[in-house]
Amino acid sequence: MSVTVKDVEHVAKLARLEFSETEKEVLTHELNEILGYIEKLNELDTTNVEPLSHVIELSNVVRDDVVRQSASAEEMLQNAPDRTEKFFRVPKVIGER
Repeated sequence: MSVTVKDVEHVAKLARLEFSETEKEVLTHELNEILGYIEKLNELDTTNVEPLSHVIELSNVVRDDVVRQSASAEEMLQNAPDRTEKFFRVPKVIGER
């Protein structure tokens, strides 16, 4: 399978991109080189190779969850610059039309 200039023009149109004639030629050449490399990879025997998502094993280092007392609502509101009863007061962020 190879890519033609017409294929590049079609994809460019779908993506709403504009390329000069020189750029189209360069892209055609580069895409064909990529496809050639993929064809080489397809020649490899991968029957006994397990699929993987990472080259090396990954494991998350996380601490155990510990249930503990948190601050009360009153303690949280002590440093609030503005509040109403038990809520933070914030500036209005949705304007009128």
